[in-house]
Amino acid sequence: MPTNTAAWLPAKRAALKVGPAPYTPPGAKEIVIRNRAVAVNPVDWFKQAAGDLMFAWIKYPFVLGSDLAGDVAEVGQGVTRFKVGDRVVGHALGLDPKVNRSSEGAFQAYTVIPDHMVSPIPDTLSYESAAVLPLGVSTAACGLFQDDHLALRPPSVTPQATGEALLIWGAATSVGSNAIQLAVAAGYEVITTASPRNFAYAKTLGAGQVFDYNSKTVVADIVAALKGRTLAGALAIGSTSAEACLDVVHRCKGRKFVSMASFPISFDSLPKSGSVLPRFLMMTPALAAFGVRLWFKSRGRGIKTNFIFGSSLAFNAVGPMIYAEFLPKALAEGKYLAAPDPLVVGEGLGRMQAAFDRQRQGVSAAKVVVSLP
Repeated sequence: MPTNTAAWLPAKRAALKVGPAPYTPPGAKEIVIRNRAVAVNPVDWFKQAAGDLMFAWIKYPFVLGSDLAGDVAEVGQGVTRFKVGDRVVGHALGLDPKVNRSSEGAFQAYTVIPDHMVSPIPDTLSYESAAVLPLGVSTAACGLFQDDHLALRPPSVTPQATGEALLIWGAATSVGSNAIQLAVAAGYEVITTASPRNFAYAKTLGAGQVFDYNSKTVVADIVAALKGRTLAGALAIGSTSAEACLDVVHRCKGRKFVSMASFPISFDSLPKSGSVLPRFLMMTPALAAFGVRLWFKSRGRGIKTNFIFGSSLAFNAVGPMIYAEFLPKALAEGKYLAAPDPLVVGEGLGRMQAAFDRQRQGVSAAKVVVSLP
């Protein structure tokens, strides 16, 4: 049996600690992946910084992490899509409340994943580049395709134009980078926002028009661009995006729905040591004010909203639609880019805490990645 090692979150608000971990064989319809690269998402350091104020179902010690790429090490009963040695990318589900198992966290040498949340990758795609995809792809797909969100037409490697436009607020984020590509693959024209330095980046992903989200006239400018067009809804990414999307959707013809991928406040100010409760309590008025504004702006205007939980697609038809049907073909044919670019901060699980700290500093059009030997 292989020897496993993990970067453990040993206790509430503690630094990551590398140590031995059990090797867990796959169950039915599961595979074990020997990880070669893993990526960090904001949710990882949010959990470390906020302690039990977030994801309170987690019991310590625990292995975090959603994004991984590597080689298939073992396959469970009923798995037909993969064999040992295949190069793959996958969304690890350990943090999801329905799973809640360290054996399914990404930040270790060997991770167990349901086979419908894994896609093969071509030899031309590095593990580090592939590792940027999973949670960004999954979160975008939840918002775009789930029945309780925008319920758009499925993506295809040969899309047919729907004649509708979609607003994606936050192109240079991991979620935005993937949402643009998925929406275009589903046949929608994408209107998006970014800082001017990322306009060209958004267009390489397929965006039709890009607007500066810092502009005082951005909402009016987007509404003008959508005049005479039918809007399929909006995907809001970023702490200030939801209200702007509500304003645009209200003033445009089409579906009145905003799918929200971000918290309405930033957790960047949470202290790395000491109690977080005082700072969290200081955020409470802002959260309450956002809730009131959201209620009036959405319900008063007949606009539906819903928050995305990025692993929910694993428990409905969208998960296999993306990882088993669309992504394998799209990656193999070069019709889907691994975006944003990986920002590799070192090799080995001992670099995971440094990766958390680097991600917390903020990145744009990039994702923090650690290579594993």
